[in-house]
Amino acid sequence: MYAVIKRILDFILALIATILLSWLFVILIALIKIDSKGPILFKQKRVGIHKKHFMIYKFRTMRTDTPKDMPTHMLKNPEQFITKIGKFLRKTSLDELPQLLNIIKGDMAIVGPRPALWNQYDLIEERDKYGANDVLPGLTGWAQINGRDELEIPVKAALDGEYIKKMGFVMDVKCILGTVKSVLKHEGVVEGGTGAMKKK
Repeated sequence: MYAVIKRILDFILALIATILLSWLFVILIALIKIDSKGPILFKQKRVGIHKKHFMIYKFRTMRTDTPKDMPTHMLKNPEQFITKIGKFLRKTSLDELPQLLNIIKGDMAIVGPRPALWNQYDLIEERDKYGANDVLPGLTGWAQINGRDELEIPVKAALDGEYIKKMGFVMDVKCILGTVKSVLKHEGVVEGGTGAMKKK
């Protein structure tokens, strides 16, 4: 029952947020176009509910010659690919704003496990252990406010599993409030070197 209510609330809140933040969208679009050549939006294949693929939307923060379909943590020197405005967008998490459109479309929820790249097989496999691939991925989630980029894959998947067990209105509110705090403090944002499965 909560899943139905959650979807309705997600749609309404995402639609309202998109309308209210339209002025910010216009400003960011202009800054991105002025800063570097390339498209405004960055589209990438991600893993959705039941491991179905969808295209996630973000404001472009990297140069167009950045290797495609590669997690930032796997790039040898990710800083060299990030644009000037991209650094600001990533630090403030404003690059994630276009995902409001993903939420409206039904690809994502406001709260849920962050969608893995289609080729992040280690993360996808770990999430299978907790049923975390069987819910809509989220704009933010329990793992996001408990380490974000600093988390190793097994820890991230376990936190996603904890969210699944406790999923409900109270848990979602905790995640949203925690996200506001994390974004304001710029917690857990690490460009490269984390998030990979440790070798035994």
